[in-house]
Amino acid sequence: MLPEITVTELSKKMAAGEDILLVDVREPSEYEICALPSVLIPLAEIPKQVNKIPQDKPVVLICHHGFRSAQALQYLQQRYGYQNLLNLKGGIHAWAEQADPDMPIY
Repeated sequence: MLPEITVTELSKKMAAGEDILLVDVREPSEYEICALPSVLIPLAEIPKQVNKIPQDKPVVLICHHGFRSAQALQYLQQRYGYQNLLNLKGGIHAWAEQADPDMPIY
């Protein structure tokens, strides 16, 4: 089972000001539609930009529905030994439905 975080849990952590890095692995065109305050590193770019993902604080990986971010999480764990990653369950779509009704859904 992949380590994951729900929209509700992430929303509470963000509201509390916790030091969490959000990494969005969607494509730039998707990111333009809607996004949380995050670092954009498309899934295919992860191997080239792995140095932008710290291992010393919590990192939440985000995509549209949670599948690409799960792939990124597995890759980073297996290839680089990351132990600080969480997958946003349901992705940005779930965030728009549950946490931010003003966010566009695509």
